[in-house]
Amino acid sequence: LSKDWQPQIGYGPLAQFDLKTVTAKEIFDTVCNVRLAKLPNPKELGNAGSFFKNPVISKQQAQQLLAEHADMPSYPAGDEIKLAAGWLIDQCGLKGFTIGGAKVHEQQALVLVNTGSASAQDVMALAQHVVSCVYEQFGVELEHEVRFMAKSSETCLAKALQ
Repeated sequence: LSKDWQPQIGYGPLAQFDLKTVTAKEIFDTVCNVRLAKLPNPKELGNAGSFFKNPVISKQQAQQLLAEHADMPSYPAGDEIKLAAGWLIDQCGLKGFTIGGAKVHEQQALVLVNTGSASAQDVMALAQHVVSCVYEQFGVELEHEVRFMAKSSETCLAKALQ
């Protein structure tokens, strides 16, 4: 990692900034405002924010996917390519999809929400359904970003579903 600050401002609302004059505070404020606009307020609609990490895949796999999906958002990540998990989920037609009281948020597919009556099992089943659909359509494995807590320790989605 470089010791010099090297902001990445080449996309979205960050692209408006001049790399020579932008401050860390301006970038921070802009990113926070974008996130607030996209994510539901947990006080109004139960959620844990972004449920899935943006997957990082090989350049070769990315090239194959981009050949089929030219509009797929992708970003360099070292020697690999980062994809937008929300876009992948959205392309599977899952916005608004519900299992029990758990639902894929209608405005931001990265967010799973509790409509008021979701059980932990509903949330885990919905998460697994999303992971399966994205893998079937794109061959990309999504990893959850939220932390699952079992009775005595942290666990992963696969173990939590057992």
